[in-house]
Amino acid sequence: MGKIPGDRCYYTPEDVDLDYGRDLGNPGEYPFTRGIHPKMYRERPWTIRQYAGYGTAEETNARFKKLLEMGQTGLSVAFDLPTQNGLDPDHPLSAGEIGRAGVNVLTWRDMERVFAGIPMGEVSTSLTINAPAAVLYAMYVVAGEAQGVSRDQLEGTTQNDILKEFFARGAHGFLAPRQAVRLASDLIAYAATHTPKWNAISLSGYHIREKGSTAVMEMAFTLANANAYIKATVEKGMTVDVFAPRLSFIMNTGMNLIGEVAKYRAFRRMWAKFMRNRWGAKDERSWKFRTHTQTGGSFLQAQRPELNLARVAVQHLIAALAGVQSMAGSYLFEADSIPSEAVHGVAIGIQQIIAEETGVRLVADPLGGAWQLESLTNEYEREAWALFEKVQAMGGAVAAIESGYYDQVISAEAYQHQRAVESGEEKIVGVNFQREVASIFDVIFDRVRQECLKQGLAPEQAEKVRSAAISSVKYNAAPDDAEASAKERLAEIRANRSETVNIALFALAEAARKSEVNLLPAIIDAVRNYATVGEIMGVFRKEWGEYHPMVSI
Repeated sequence: MGKIPGDRCYYTPEDVDLDYGRDLGNPGEYPFTRGIHPKMYRERPWTIRQYAGYGTAEETNARFKKLLEMGQTGLSVAFDLPTQNGLDPDHPLSAGEIGRAGVNVLTWRDMERVFAGIPMGEVSTSLTINAPAAVLYAMYVVAGEAQGVSRDQLEGTTQNDILKEFFARGAHGFLAPRQAVRLASDLIAYAATHTPKWNAISLSGYHIREKGSTAVMEMAFTLANANAYIKATVEKGMTVDVFAPRLSFIMNTGMNLIGEVAKYRAFRRMWAKFMRNRWGAKDERSWKFRTHTQTGGSFLQAQRPELNLARVAVQHLIAALAGVQSMAGSYLFEADSIPSEAVHGVAIGIQQIIAEETGVRLVADPLGGAWQLESLTNEYEREAWALFEKVQAMGGAVAAIESGYYDQVISAEAYQHQRAVESGEEKIVGVNFQREVASIFDVIFDRVRQECLKQGLAPEQAEKVRSAAISSVKYNAAPDDAEASAKERLAEIRANRSETVNIALFALAEAARKSEVNLLPAIIDAVRNYATVGEIMGVFRKEWGEYHPMVSI
């Protein structure tokens, strides 16, 4: 999608069916195609928010402080896979995963340690978590209270879009889609009245695209998922304008410059129409599509990783031209490892170069009016609406997930893409094009090894030095004792907490059986009494059962 069809080489005004007031409007005006603020980045630069976290709470805290020193303007917490799936360190599926893909969090005290010395009332924080989003939100609230920060001061986002986990990532925490929507919508409803600056959900097109979808699928399926959450929240008795202004998005930015800019512009227009016309939202804030973007990790390559710097710089420029509200980048080695402090520094520096040295912030929608861009914006919108309505005809997002439809169509698209790469039809530098050139990092690290051998080191010692050099540049690994220390921490918590935790967990189970009850008060009470992530999510697994999604082969 986004490629010029056939042998066409250019666009003309005849290719654009456009009414300026109806389809574009000025920046900051309905339907917000050209941007959600009149002056865009001239008065409000995008937030630099690198995704970070690994190992222990203390290590993650140190990295966050360093990122803020480097000029990052928001935080985004990466949680390890056990935490993402609602499992404690002593669960068999946690073995070998503690602290590997993010920080391990057991109780609110861990959250407190993650943010020690960081004023939670002054920094915007994204909790990149889905199935246990309500639990981690509760821990953030309680940790904030311990810092003396009231709920109405807390600013940030819980990702909380569990529906995409069923077909794009798999970290659905064993919940079934319908129960997952209940839990997510309970958080949306609760946060709207108790933490007014908090985005209770970040609707995730990002992971849909990473799974292998087209840009149109990313748009349509994200909108269908959003519709399911809105419907569930409205059914709780919430007026749409009470919570819709705090709905946010995370979208994927790929490599097609004009196509990706068109995608964002089309989605802004779709969201404005969707909220005003389909849901009857009256508040202008409910019509505004506010999005974070992570540059597409699936567009990075393990071969010749230095070329990923160029890819990500292009993706950041695309996102800036498209008018997103915050950005994070995947850089260098992130095709196969967690970034090191040095790589994070490069990531922030690239965003700062684009913001300060390119002039991209001087005007809103700088590419607006280009015939190809406007034509593609219209095309993306038409196709995404058609696919969205197809999902609605199936019964909506939950039905599409349960039938395996999402997984089938995205897997088919990913397969066709891989065939195109392997045949050479789609060229990727370093993979199927210019493959014979050595990576500059391989050259440097091999020179380190050779110099060690010249200095008389044994081959195995020289290889150890080479490996240490690679590790220091590439990534931060969780310490070898991360799993053992997490288990010790868990045992200590269980040995020293009050019996009131059992009362709180029993009350949570009672609430889980009553569909009309919002679960957040019971979750927060359990969190205050030192219930762990695994214990709270375990209540839901026990009460609702475990779900195993359909997978297409």
